[in-house]
Amino acid sequence: MAGADILLVDDDDAVRLVVAQALRRAGHQVRTATCLADLDRELGAKLPDALVTDVVLPDGDGIDHATRIVAEHSDLPVVVLSARNTLTTAVRANEAGAYDYLPKPFDLDTLTRTVASALARRRGDAAPASDDADASLPLIGRSPSMQEVYRVIARVVSNDLTVLVSGESGTGKELVARAIHDLGARRHAPFIAINMAAIPRDLIEAELFGHERGAFTGAAQRTAGRFEQANGGTLFLDEIGDMPREAQTRLLRVLQSGEFTTVGGSRAIRANVRIVAATNRDLLAAVAEGAFREDLFYRLNVVPISLPALRERRDDVAELARHFLDRAAEAGLPRKTLDPAAVSALEAHDWPGNVRELENLMRRLAALSRDDRISVAEIRGTMGGGTASTPSPAALDLDEAVHAMIDHLAHTEPRTLDDGTLHARLVAAVERPMIEAMLRRHGGNQLRAARAIGLNRNTLRKRLDLLGIDPDVPPITAS
Repeated sequence: MAGADILLVDDDDAVRLVVAQALRRAGHQVRTATCLADLDRELGAKLPDALVTDVVLPDGDGIDHATRIVAEHSDLPVVVLSARNTLTTAVRANEAGAYDYLPKPFDLDTLTRTVASALARRRGDAAPASDDADASLPLIGRSPSMQEVYRVIARVVSNDLTVLVSGESGTGKELVARAIHDLGARRHAPFIAINMAAIPRDLIEAELFGHERGAFTGAAQRTAGRFEQANGGTLFLDEIGDMPREAQTRLLRVLQSGEFTTVGGSRAIRANVRIVAATNRDLLAAVAEGAFREDLFYRLNVVPISLPALRERRDDVAELARHFLDRAAEAGLPRKTLDPAAVSALEAHDWPGNVRELENLMRRLAALSRDDRISVAEIRGTMGGGTASTPSPAALDLDEAVHAMIDHLAHTEPRTLDDGTLHARLVAAVERPMIEAMLRRHGGNQLRAARAIGLNRNTLRKRLDLLGIDPDVPPITAS
């Protein structure tokens, strides 16, 4: 729709200028405002064809204001822009009735396409805005890939569409499921999770649908399954790709009919639940192999959400790391901060265990780091010497590492250079990554690692305890 009248509200002169120019190049007439008071005056003078507004304005919140505007003018499409690129912002914009939400910085072509699409399809009334705070939400990240996740979540919280979350282990698939539940209309009902990979194959149907007394050996009484336990709420089916074929068939019938029967029962029970499933497997490949039902895949994959691996959103690593240090402090561990070089080391790591690996590392460092500020040497030592990808010789240069540690101590604890503890500190700094590397190389076998290092097994155990090393480190795999 060319030649539309667009009202643009943003208090940043540069943003207002470039956005107005882009919209004008697209053939629209653009009026601008810098605050909510100006916005109201422009609305009073003439109702625009579309409203593009920032969230944080000098005299109030743009989303709160948009809620009232959409309620009064239900056919006015609103596009929200915000530098507060969080899940809360995306959800609030959606609940306020906004046509779309674009996180800053955004691509101008995307903006003009969004406005054109908004002009072509008018929106109706929407639910009031949410008052939930960012701090209460578990999903963190301002990278473009996470912004897309937020936008999809924001669009599904107001309905009961089935969602399939895919991603590597440790990326936060259950957190997405919980966010969909906690922000939706079912938030006051139960959230029930079941991990298909953790349930014996012959018990999955009883776990899901419950069983009657005497249905099988050991069934001494009637037991409600997860579908009944989640009544009115959300049922999260984790690792759905590990579900046996026979259980897949029964789950498909429930999704098709909306009803189920307990194992050994005959009475149909209404399945009043929202389904969110998750997998770290390629389900389409499993379908091709005959391991997963194609019709069940399409029943589950109504709204797909793909979670990026942490190595694909390195810009979020620092924010996540600080968040986990804050959580560790709230749990009673010493409060720590990160040296800038330590942040760089974290961002360079490949994170094969994703966000879960980062959280565990931060908790370990909060507990074991001697200083209030975590250094790059501690990061590299705790991670076993570097990133998951092959480090360069310069990154592992021992002379450089020793000099860096001494320089760090000279700035943070100058007395340690004269109190006779320097030798022990440097030996410990080298010993820790050496022991962890040998444990990895020998698949966690302490006896073999001790022989390789030149220690007896009892001495190695004592060093593990003293240095706080987790003996269950992942082995080095051949590439």
